[in-house]
Amino acid sequence: MFIHYRAQGLILKKDDRGEADQLFTVFTRDYGKIKILGKAIRKISSKLKQGAEIFYLSEIEFVQAKAYKTLTGAIPIDKFKDIRKDLKKLKIAHKISGVLDNLIKGQEADRKLWTLLLDVFQKLNNPSLSASHFLLVYYYFLWNLFSILGYKPHLYDCSFCQKKLSPDKLYFNSKEGGVICQVCFLKTKLGRRIDQGIIKILRIILDKKWQVLLKLRINSEQEKSLKLVSQNYLRSVLEAIK
Repeated sequence: MFIHYRAQGLILKKDDRGEADQLFTVFTRDYGKIKILGKAIRKISSKLKQGAEIFYLSEIEFVQAKAYKTLTGAIPIDKFKDIRKDLKKLKIAHKISGVLDNLIKGQEADRKLWTLLLDVFQKLNNPSLSASHFLLVYYYFLWNLFSILGYKPHLYDCSFCQKKLSPDKLYFNSKEGGVICQVCFLKTKLGRRIDQGIIKILRIILDKKWQVLLKLRINSEQEKSLKLVSQNYLRSVLEAIK
């Protein structure tokens, strides 16, 4: 006899299986990241599809079968309609779900991550959010995800000598876990120059001061630097968790 489970979950990914099935990747409040098979869900007559769409927050029911968890019910709680009707917002949602899928491997509940995930989807779903701030939602999620996973970068003290950083020339080394002072850089030659403005942005993100972040004027050079340091740090974290 199958045991039935119920949980709130955000559907992050779906893949077609066979003629009519779909395999869903769902991050749930109570079970963490799980994969659930929706049998015959692509058929017109399926009632499951009403609550099982990508980027839906739904109340889902499932049973544990031999190979997969099998979806038995799905009731939508929030369809995040403003995200779904904006291609640029959808692109950010896919970036968020992609990095979460890559960094979270096993099935384990994490309320901090659950809260962060819902928070960023609600921020992205806000119709008053300026298009210039869409990427900030992704960076807000990414760096706070690093922090939750135990990879919070050193932004106030040097990654090498642990001394408090002074406003001199500073460098960032992803493998060493954060900012490096000029003295340590000259000794080791490890790191890439980082602007004080980027360090400020990262500090604000990790302090979760969203409204302060929205008020910042980020120029094109800073956007490029933020993208580069985020990509490099993500690459290092992915290597570390292999």
